[in-house]
Amino acid sequence: MQFSRYCIWLVLLLATGAFAQGPVNPALLKGHWPSRWIAAPEAPSREYGVYHFRKTFELPAKPGRFVVHVTGDNRYRLFVNGTPVCSGPARGDLYNWYFETVDIAPLLKAGKNVVAALVWNMGEHSAVAQVSNMTGFVLQGDTDAEKAVQSNSSWKAYNDTAYTPCSLDNGRRLRSYMVIGPGDDVKGSAYPWGWEQPDYDDSRWQQAREITSPVTAGYGTDNIWTLTPRSIPLMEESLQRMSRVRRAGVKVPDGFLKGRQPLTIPANQTVSILVDQDFNTVAYPQLLVSKGAGSSIRLTYAEALFKDGKKGHRDAIDSMEIAGNYDIFQPDGGEQRMFRPLWFRTFRYLQLDITTAAEPLVINDLYGMYTGYPFEERASFRSSDPSLQDIWTTGWRTARLCAGETYFDCPYYEQLQYEGDTRIQALISLYVTGDDRLVRKAIHDFYCSRVPEGLTQGRYPSNRLQVIAPFSLYWVSMLYDYWMHRKDDAFITRYLSAARGVLDWYEGHVDKKMGMLGPMKWWNFTDWNDAFPNGVPDGADDGHSSVISLQFAYTLQQAAPLFEAFGQTAQAAHYRELARQLTSSVYKHCYDAGKGAMANTPEKRTFSQHAGIMAVLSGAIPAADEQAFLQRVITDPQLSKATIYYRFYLMLALKKTGMGDRYYEQLTPWRDMLKIGLTTFAEKEEPTRSDCHAWSASPNYDFLATICGIMPGSPGFASVLVEPAMGALTEAEGKMPLPDGEVTVSLKRKKNDGVRAVIILPGKLNGTFKWKGKTVPLHSGRQEINL
Repeated sequence: MQFSRYCIWLVLLLATGAFAQGPVNPALLKGHWPSRWIAAPEAPSREYGVYHFRKTFELPAKPGRFVVHVTGDNRYRLFVNGTPVCSGPARGDLYNWYFETVDIAPLLKAGKNVVAALVWNMGEHSAVAQVSNMTGFVLQGDTDAEKAVQSNSSWKAYNDTAYTPCSLDNGRRLRSYMVIGPGDDVKGSAYPWGWEQPDYDDSRWQQAREITSPVTAGYGTDNIWTLTPRSIPLMEESLQRMSRVRRAGVKVPDGFLKGRQPLTIPANQTVSILVDQDFNTVAYPQLLVSKGAGSSIRLTYAEALFKDGKKGHRDAIDSMEIAGNYDIFQPDGGEQRMFRPLWFRTFRYLQLDITTAAEPLVINDLYGMYTGYPFEERASFRSSDPSLQDIWTTGWRTARLCAGETYFDCPYYEQLQYEGDTRIQALISLYVTGDDRLVRKAIHDFYCSRVPEGLTQGRYPSNRLQVIAPFSLYWVSMLYDYWMHRKDDAFITRYLSAARGVLDWYEGHVDKKMGMLGPMKWWNFTDWNDAFPNGVPDGADDGHSSVISLQFAYTLQQAAPLFEAFGQTAQAAHYRELARQLTSSVYKHCYDAGKGAMANTPEKRTFSQHAGIMAVLSGAIPAADEQAFLQRVITDPQLSKATIYYRFYLMLALKKTGMGDRYYEQLTPWRDMLKIGLTTFAEKEEPTRSDCHAWSASPNYDFLATICGIMPGSPGFASVLVEPAMGALTEAEGKMPLPDGEVTVSLKRKKNDGVRAVIILPGKLNGTFKWKGKTVPLHSGRQEINL
């Protein structure tokens, strides 16, 4: 945890790819590595523990290339000559235990060098997203040139007793499901300060204990971990200064949060300082202190403050209190001591509760190192309504905070990757960044999560089993989406048999007599609608749910062209016919002609927007009746309402029926969130648990795909369909990245129903422009259309 200003610069350098991954020596992907998995001697294998490892070695000259492959369980952070290089591994499972590949040559020198690693195992306190076998670390050189550093018993190891888990009762205190792992209570007097530096004396450290031989996927007979190359880039880390002090029990210098002036807390004092980042973020808070022996600093993190357990306007602090995840640091009195938690924290508000003893405490600096998947915002959107820019900016922040080594449903409470969230996140990633690497990893993660019945787990990676059966259908939809947006046949082919397994499971649950799904096992979550107990619509558990039956039909209609494209024509025909039978049966049993609405079950006791939305998307409603039907879905107060999440499917239904112009007027929930000070979009309308939830960022997809109308016109985005739905907007302009360049659409209204469109297509891309029933062919390059 030692610190220098140089480290900030170097971490910024790391974020730009200075230590980015390269190819792996093919010989290392065929069996066992020469190195060994190592651990600290006499340390428990599966209990909580924090450990340090070092390897000192000599080099005759500074090398031009020095590539190593590295991983650990649960987590590790690698240092070279005192400088942090990378963290990992990317979260996966025991079959896909990812390793990072980095070239550390820029940090090496002629003479003495040290490679060091901080490794930790949260044991029983681990985050639910963390899969684990036992504590371990491995480092392997890419060639014989790096042989001197490979991990084995020649490495030194240290069991760090300074760490104790804390903040273990978050779920109880916040009265919420919270499974991100513990906080860190660090006792500075027990910490081996300077352990990662070349001149540190490790003569009292023990030799590392060898565990086993590392082995790669497809090999081995008794694997503890099966190693796989990391498929995504290293996470970004960038300096993020905190904005302002909102209240304090001590005078805080104006330059403190800017890193220009230290803050001194006198001896024998108890003070509290509330810092406001001004927006929600994910970061490693870094606290630099001197002196203060015997003092204690508690750092509490929150997305919002509370009064009587409830959130108010997110900017409000009067009579509000902080509650949430926390860390504790106990300085030892030394100079320039850096506290940084082992895992990142999510917060808008950070409160320091400080108690000093006989020695004053000097806080030299406090700042964050923002972290997350290194997405680059390559898309843009502009319109005649400036308020949409606030929605775009807030939505993109939401999406970024919900993307790390996996997609997250939310960064504060769970950090778990669910298909329901991830389908929407994947589309946002493709449209806003063009980066499909995390999308592919998510598809593969869920593929690896499958249970023997054929369903995917509802979230994965996860060390607890949770099957959300409808989310398996969304995984099939993710495959369809990827097929439509990317030409990547070899990748998609790997997953078709698994997709068929999901659809077979559902087909096996069709009640042949009713022609609808019968009783369904597992958790049939659909939406956090207040009328759905635990998110489950009527009939989903005990049989004959129109919502789930129609979702199955909707998925079959996506699977049919997907399977057909890969030569499985008979299967595609079967899926089309099964979808037709399902939609016909649901319409027969659940449509209420008097109400003009789709009931949740054949008994027609309850009705929801969800049933209506899926009825439209699956084609259960006759085409001639769709618009009038969907109008009632939007306006009928007797229907239980879709929350922010399921409104994504409402927007798809509006587009399908030619009612996309109604999208603009449907943005009220997002406008309402901005009015109460949210800086990321929430899990659901107030009251909400999470202030940052991935599925609520859907406008960053819809602004481009609906308002600007940019959609794939054929699989693999081989052609483009531009069908704008501007609503009341008079101007709109969007840019979307594709592998071959950018699609740019600029729109300006002409009187009531006319439009002037300037469209630029990259490479050899062509397609179609549609507006109010008129169709114009598009070609590559720039074109102007006046209708």
